[in-house]
Amino acid sequence: MEHIYLVLVGILFLLAVSDLIVGVSNDAVNFLNAAVGSKVASFRTIIVVAALGVLVGAVSSSGMMEVARKGIFHPQMFYFSEIMIIFLAVMTTDVIMLDTFNSMGLPTSTTVSIVFELLGAAVAMASIKLSASVASITAFKHYLFQSHLIANMHQSLGLGDFINSNKALAIISGILFSVAVAFIVGAIIQYIARIIFSFNYKKRMRWFGGLWGGIAFTAITYFIVIKGANSASYLTHDTKSWILNNTSLIMWGGFIFWTIFLQLLNWIFKINILKTIVLVGTFSLALAFAGNDLVNFIGVPIAGYNAFEIFMHNPAADPNTASMIGMAGKVATPIYFLLFAGLVMMLTLAFSRKAKTVIKTSVDLSRQDEGDERFKSNAVSKILVRSSINFSKGLSRVVPVPVSRFLNRQFENGNELAKEKDAPAFDLIRASVTLVVASLLIALGTSLTLPLSTTYVTFMVAMGTSLADKAWDRESAVYRISGVFSVVGGWFITAFTAFSAAFIVVYLFYYGGTIGIFIILAIVAYMVFRSYRSHNKKSTAKELENEGVYSITDDNLLERSNATVISNLKKIIREYRHTIEGLSKENVKELKKAKKVINEMAVSTKYLKDHMNVIIERLEEQSIDSGYLMVQVLDYMREMIHSISFFNEPVLEHVDNNHKPLRDDQLSELKELSSYLDSLLKITMHSVMMDDYNKQEELLKLQEDSLTFLEKSRKNQIQRIKKGEVGTRNSILFLNMLTESKNLFLQSVNLFKAQRDFTQFKDGV
Repeated sequence: MEHIYLVLVGILFLLAVSDLIVGVSNDAVNFLNAAVGSKVASFRTIIVVAALGVLVGAVSSSGMMEVARKGIFHPQMFYFSEIMIIFLAVMTTDVIMLDTFNSMGLPTSTTVSIVFELLGAAVAMASIKLSASVASITAFKHYLFQSHLIANMHQSLGLGDFINSNKALAIISGILFSVAVAFIVGAIIQYIARIIFSFNYKKRMRWFGGLWGGIAFTAITYFIVIKGANSASYLTHDTKSWILNNTSLIMWGGFIFWTIFLQLLNWIFKINILKTIVLVGTFSLALAFAGNDLVNFIGVPIAGYNAFEIFMHNPAADPNTASMIGMAGKVATPIYFLLFAGLVMMLTLAFSRKAKTVIKTSVDLSRQDEGDERFKSNAVSKILVRSSINFSKGLSRVVPVPVSRFLNRQFENGNELAKEKDAPAFDLIRASVTLVVASLLIALGTSLTLPLSTTYVTFMVAMGTSLADKAWDRESAVYRISGVFSVVGGWFITAFTAFSAAFIVVYLFYYGGTIGIFIILAIVAYMVFRSYRSHNKKSTAKELENEGVYSITDDNLLERSNATVISNLKKIIREYRHTIEGLSKENVKELKKAKKVINEMAVSTKYLKDHMNVIIERLEEQSIDSGYLMVQVLDYMREMIHSISFFNEPVLEHVDNNHKPLRDDQLSELKELSSYLDSLLKITMHSVMMDDYNKQEELLKLQEDSLTFLEKSRKNQIQRIKKGEVGTRNSILFLNMLTESKNLFLQSVNLFKAQRDFTQFKDGV
């Protein structure tokens, strides 16, 4: 019997490795956001610094492992087999949850996830035990009585006896409280820092940089070294006592040393103090993250390993009646587990694409400049922005004019970053504040053995600092606030989903038995693999798209425009034909496939249009007109893609709703229109490829013929309506298809002319 449980322990550790990978992909944003957003160094350098912090933090997280074992429920209230089902359900649910959020690019809380999974799984198992037969409950109460866990055999049991409600409530309330504290503290500190240094901070940093660095380094020293000493497994008792007894000496000595040392480095060696703060802050935040969050990934498997060890100490024990009272005590975590976990986290940081996706969400919401916004505005964000504008206007009438003028000066030139090549999302002042404040709050929670959500803390600190820095101006505020609500809303969904999913999985494992467990684990493995493959495919496409935009120069601008036009025109011809064929055959699958291709075209051309400012800024001064002409080409291209989209969508809806098919004569007319479109666009493609636009007259004649045929087809439809040969839905669909076809015919000639003008301009004609 012990062999099957040994296999389950092995599965727990395999799930732990998977959880480490998806968890670090999710939580990398916590300690990389500031460094990546400010571009303090190359991405490789940032990763190396963070990886070292993660490794050091991992070996100091032993004290936090108690949370997984007994922080949420009372392990002594369950038998060994029940404990193993709880832990398996938690890890299975956690892998699915985190992988799903990572794929969407949304940072969620691994702490909230693990806490509510443990809670949901424990409640499920407790409910199973409480709903058992009278004989089973009597036997269980006898076990509790013999183990001195209850004083009275007649005592009735409830869910409260199984759950460590006081600790669970303290953890949950600490997590929620940290959200408000992180946002407020981050906003206040950033506002003060900006008033002191302003956006033009380089001159002031020369004189006060050492002082700022001294404060930052001393704060990091206090909370990481002093407050973190209690949980560090590698420090002796005497060393910990000395550190705690000499706190004041370390603090003041550290402040004086760091202030003088950093100031001298700046004056003598021209070392950038802010870059030093950000890199050291990244290290400390990665250390705090690993010390606080490692329990979320390996705490449960280690608890399962501890349970297995206790069970094996009594080889004759029955797993269904084996006491787990030994788990209620203090159990040391082997250092090699922590080191292995740290190495897995380091490798994940270096190679995870999903980590980069999640980081992008946080950086986009906190960047200083405006641009392509990922989230759409909603009613709440509009109300908040409007209210804050009115409040600001009212406040400006109360604040004295000299004070208002001084404050406004400190926030001037906030758009200087946009003028830099490969500009960072925000400057080093904000990055340093974000890192220091976040690491202090997380380290404080760790020292109190409260598993604060590093995601909540760092994300809300980043949002607070961006708000105080006036990054959320009237051009972007509604979108940024909407994005924050989306992420925070996802956190609450995390809690509910984690509890519910873990609850359900426990029931599936308990009643499905060993076979059920392995079937569900196989399904989970497939889901994670499919998600990984899909995300890699999307990431590769996105990277190529980004690379394409940022690699455009004067020399290849025309070539890239030609390639875009030819590629899209080929797809328009093909998907126009596929839409008509799908309508003729009533093939929903073919129509959906066409819609997918059209949507991809729309997204790709929108991305190009939204990043035209990037392209134009990279052009030489004398080539600005070519940028204007390319914009014109893109506009006509987008109009054609809109038309083919509006051509396809009503057809898909018509067929998908099983409405009556079109008549044969109508389909014949549509195929004739497809032939005209094919000829029109092929002339344009040939002209672009051969750099020969002498077929304009032929193109115009063909356009005239196609429009004439289209009007004839429209009159035929009117006749059908008068004769009662077609219904309302048929008429609406057919006339809409004619309208969008007409738009395609017209825009095809406009695109031809725009591309001709662009080519002639680039050729100097």
